[in-house]
Amino acid sequence: MAATNNWTESLMQWGDDALILAQRTSEWCGHGPILEEDIALSNIALDLLGQSRNWLKTAGERLVPEKTEDDLAYFRTERQFRNHKLLELPNGDFGDTICRLYLWSEFSLLRLNALTNQSVDLDVQAIATKALKEAKYHVAHTREWVIRLGDGTEESHKRIAASLQTWMPYTGEFFVLADVDQAAVSAGIFPLPDTFQTSWTQSVKATLDAATLTWPHVATPHKGGKDGLHTEHLGYIIAEMQSLARTHPGVTW
Repeated sequence: MAATNNWTESLMQWGDDALILAQRTSEWCGHGPILEEDIALSNIALDLLGQSRNWLKTAGERLVPEKTEDDLAYFRTERQFRNHKLLELPNGDFGDTICRLYLWSEFSLLRLNALTNQSVDLDVQAIATKALKEAKYHVAHTREWVIRLGDGTEESHKRIAASLQTWMPYTGEFFVLADVDQAAVSAGIFPLPDTFQTSWTQSVKATLDAATLTWPHVATPHKGGKDGLHTEHLGYIIAEMQSLARTHPGVTW
């Protein structure tokens, strides 16, 4: 799978992030704790799916030979996916899901804002500009829930604090410069990931303070997803997601 430029894999990586988190979030459809939140999580999943389609479509058009978004979603192997590890892990309970979505959305907002304002590629700017509006809602919605749970009952506080302890070790990968990032950074498509760390930390810290939560201790950050090194959970997601397309290649509806 050869690219017409050496940063096309970054487009796929951004698409993979959105696609895998969309798959995880969509698992809440019909299972939300209240009807309003069932709809909200389903809409967030659809937003992410739309973002993924845009990134993968643009990436596929720049490959030689050209690929479709479906080719990239359904006919790559686990090692060819470059999503962050955080996004492939099982949902856990509602608080776990909200906490992960919040931590990711704060980072996604910063990344999309940088792509909108700094990227020298017009297609990247256009996709990021549209997705930026959605990410702002994702941050606002999940932040409200983190504060509500953290500053709620003793039980809700305890559980959202445990969610933070579970997910925070995986957020270190946000700021690691992986091989997949190198070409895009050099081409002026994307800034160094660690430039987001201070702003992300400040935003998350403000939310935790409002939620009466403390920043959890992280001994060893997890990384490797952007290098294609995943947990066992990604294989199950991909197997389910790709089963129809692989059983009936070229099927149309």
